[in-house]
Amino acid sequence: MLPDMKEAKVRSKKNSEVIYLEQEKKSNLYAGKKYFLRTYGCQMNVHDSEEIKAILENLGYTETDELEDSDIVVLNTCAIRENAHDKVFGYLGRCKHLKATTKKDLIVCIGGCMAQEEVVVNELKTKHPYVDIIFGTHNIHELATMIKDVGKERQDIKVYSIEGNVYENIDYKRDSKITAWVNIMYGCDKFCTYCIVPYTRGKQRSRRACEIVREVEKLVSEGYQEVTLLGQNVNAYGKDLENEMTFAGLLEAVAKTNIPRVRFVTSHPWDFTDEMITTIAKYPNIMPYIHLPLQSGSSRILKLMGRRYTKEEYLELFDKMKKKIPGVAISTDIIVGFPGESESDFEETLEVVKHCKYDGAYTFIFSPRVGTPAASMPDDTPLKEKEDRLHRLNELVNSYSLENNQKLLNKTVPVLIQGISEKGSNKVYGYTDTMKLVNVVGSKDLIGKIVNVTITDAKSFSLDGIIK
Repeated sequence: MLPDMKEAKVRSKKNSEVIYLEQEKKSNLYAGKKYFLRTYGCQMNVHDSEEIKAILENLGYTETDELEDSDIVVLNTCAIRENAHDKVFGYLGRCKHLKATTKKDLIVCIGGCMAQEEVVVNELKTKHPYVDIIFGTHNIHELATMIKDVGKERQDIKVYSIEGNVYENIDYKRDSKITAWVNIMYGCDKFCTYCIVPYTRGKQRSRRACEIVREVEKLVSEGYQEVTLLGQNVNAYGKDLENEMTFAGLLEAVAKTNIPRVRFVTSHPWDFTDEMITTIAKYPNIMPYIHLPLQSGSSRILKLMGRRYTKEEYLELFDKMKKKIPGVAISTDIIVGFPGESESDFEETLEVVKHCKYDGAYTFIFSPRVGTPAASMPDDTPLKEKEDRLHRLNELVNSYSLENNQKLLNKTVPVLIQGISEKGSNKVYGYTDTMKLVNVVGSKDLIGKIVNVTITDAKSFSLDGIIK
């Protein structure tokens, strides 16, 4: 089954099917064999990899951090930017060499968003025949069967260009015992002109609130301190369901499970309601941190992007959040060099950044994705000019990140300690309620606890502190 971009764009009024998967029984089929998993891209991909790990370990595989030590390699890919595409194909070169030399029986698998692209699968078929399995975002649960069937055909390709279903009863091998990802919806119907995600992830489809709450309650019982609700556009949660609650209602229901910390990503400004703002402000366990993508500060460019809001509407929403949510920190995404972006358009973006003084920003040069409308838009801005704009933007963003972090100096803030710090074996790291990284002198016994930390030093991307 091959991907088809035209089919992937289809949106019907048909309700998505809810499918309850049978829990895979533990097997010793591949006992003694090792798997290597490499993940590219967003939080959704990271969480998908937790499902892939569970599938592999249920088959008897154990994980290795060394590619050369593995019997099966799975690359869970991202399609948002060209550099992610290039990294995957670069890594495939290592797999090819390994398979041709010391690991002739190595099973090579590619999944994720790249596998949903027609152009990619065609390239894998013609130029990379050593790739054994190609699976997409809609059928991760079929991976076990595909592994068992390796050798029956030259390449096993199962990639479905469908609107998509909702799967429940998924088994995860979670990367953390402290924080957890929880999918609340899949797909996207926004079709921003630069974005490939609606094609690779399918239509917007929400999980039932009762299933989400049940999952969070289970995580609470297992001692988790924080959940992050995941979706391509969480604000639109429930709009595809009859008589289902809004995202604000879901936030409230999750907050009432008494999980110590609740976060969510990602939000689209177009769907951010007053009800959501009120709910975030009301519950102390809903963290006052919001990622609110801007993409451009020019209303003209926003229209070309298909973003459905103007600069003025974005700023009105931003100011409302700052006014009504105590101590809220807001980060953003910004694309530089979108087709047709002039210097004056870019200056408008800088003016928005100066107004918002973001706590952080993910900034990128526009990357055309085959099949999206923006990929065929005329683009005559030289790369050097785009790189210069990115540099200027990053300098401004980083200055505000530092300024915001310095406001915390000598203040005491709650920090969820999550692991041993890279800054030294005598230090641990964690995050504030506003999602700021803090390095603290302390033992590993603190991991998994929320402790009060007095901030002693502030940099653009991290803080230092001492336990009070």
